[in-house]
Amino acid sequence: MTVRTAPRALAAATAALLTLGAAAGCSGGDGSGSDPGRVDVVAAFYPLQFLVERVGGDAVTVTNLAKPGAEPHDLELNPRQVGQVADAELIVYLAGFQPAVDEAVAQNGGDRAFDVAGVQPLLDAAAADHEHAGEAGHAEGGGGKDAHVWLDPTRLATIGDRLADRLGKADPGHAAGYAARAQALHGELDRLDADFAQGLRSCQRREIVTSHTAFGYLAERYRLDQVGITGLSPESEPSPRRLAEVAKEAREHGATTIFFETLVSPKVAETVAREVGARTAVLDPIEGPPAEGDYLSAMRTNLQTLRTALDCS
Repeated sequence: MTVRTAPRALAAATAALLTLGAAAGCSGGDGSGSDPGRVDVVAAFYPLQFLVERVGGDAVTVTNLAKPGAEPHDLELNPRQVGQVADAELIVYLAGFQPAVDEAVAQNGGDRAFDVAGVQPLLDAAAADHEHAGEAGHAEGGGGKDAHVWLDPTRLATIGDRLADRLGKADPGHAAGYAARAQALHGELDRLDADFAQGLRSCQRREIVTSHTAFGYLAERYRLDQVGITGLSPESEPSPRRLAEVAKEAREHGATTIFFETLVSPKVAETVAREVGARTAVLDPIEGPPAEGDYLSAMRTNLQTLRTALDCS
């Protein structure tokens, strides 16, 4: 979830590219798309798929490279997926989040790639958990950027606006439609932001103890203090010292809930919860598609979960 090297993913991407090259004719790489009536867009993972579908409407076809139920940052591309990247008229991705996608874009993307990380500056990884920045950064190999920009609805709205501009350049005949849909989505995200601000304004606590520090943007936007058991990588294991520190802080702040995530094992959160006599609950980073609904409904579920955990009035 932060910018980091992933040799296994990069090797897989390289192998896929070589395989694709050997199978000449599988991809023209000219961005021609499969449906001349629609813009063929590849989205790297779910929140970007959501944006493309809402802004693009019926004028686009969208392919999500990440499979439901799998960690998107661990994505390894097969030759067919590399071909989809090569053939797409627009590739929407977040540089640094999925090394295999970065490699495929570097090899095949050309001027058809739209990097959402370039729309607004990303938070430093160390800022995700300001109370324990040293250990959180160390767990990630010394720092990097927090990629979870979509957990701030206002930032996602701005990305949607820029996506509309980019789609309009790729497909001028539908530019007005892209702009109108982006404006409508911006309004929905503004309402979501207002609901979060109001819903979390008066709470007994403001500390959220999470299995890892995926919620830095949400915490910054709504004045919450994130205490991550591990850093930005869900694969990293907390040290016994770190577990003791988190348990101590959870007791000091009277935390009643320890949060774990979809797509990640709850074991670490359950360990801390048992230690402090708290319960556990899911706080969804929305990296993959929700079981029901979409990004907006998943965020509203997160809001209700936070209100319950923090005793908000």
